[in-house]
Amino acid sequence: MTSPGPIAFTIFGIDIRWYGILIATGIVAAILVSSYRFKKHNLNSEDVMDLAIICIPAGIIGARLYYVAFEWENYSGNLLNIFNTRLGGLAVHGGLILGIASAVFVCKHKKIPFPDGLDATVCGIVLAQSIGRWGNFFNSEAHGGPTDLPWGIQVKGTYVHPTFLYESLWCLILFFVLSHIDSNRKFIGQTSLLYGILYSAERFFVEGLRTDSLMIGPFRQAQVLSAGVIIVCLILYVILYKKSRQFSK
Repeated sequence: MTSPGPIAFTIFGIDIRWYGILIATGIVAAILVSSYRFKKHNLNSEDVMDLAIICIPAGIIGARLYYVAFEWENYSGNLLNIFNTRLGGLAVHGGLILGIASAVFVCKHKKIPFPDGLDATVCGIVLAQSIGRWGNFFNSEAHGGPTDLPWGIQVKGTYVHPTFLYESLWCLILFFVLSHIDSNRKFIGQTSLLYGILYSAERFFVEGLRTDSLMIGPFRQAQVLSAGVIIVCLILYVILYKKSRQFSK
């Protein structure tokens, strides 16, 4: 399998790239799913658009700033390139950090219970990740090292691990798993914490296959952050689960 290229079509002399189309599709999917789950949580589904208006731009800015911070040597000579995201260069972790931080602000302003609201949105977020990852395929980026596996993709004449595909499929599975759990959750925060644990576990593994990881010294930053998220979420999960068992007695 080989990428057909990053450009989907051209209109009025402007190249429309698959990367942008897929991100936009993921955003729409996330909004629709979140609106549905807000209703299931007895929350006002109209608040989803208020969250989207603030959190989506914040997430994109966070994703870009996070990437640029770790690749500063490629941007310090031409600062205008920081604003050129058409060729890629968005880091998921940066988007999640600033997106969630902005959600805290919106939830406080709109009087939305943040843990409950986060549970209602993570299913949409993980579906958006599954869709958006295909942008890496069209850009021939975020792939792994050489492989002889039959599902390898061809990049510059070499067959490599399609790490975008691994993450996309895992996030799609997570979407269905978390949707089921959210409909039968035992305590508020369960869906969000399981997302943190299960997504981070996959990201830790897949990051080890990639050849373009952002680094912190000798360490892959995504693996360091993923390990930290797993530990924190596991601790919180155990604490909240025990509390829920006590209240149910």
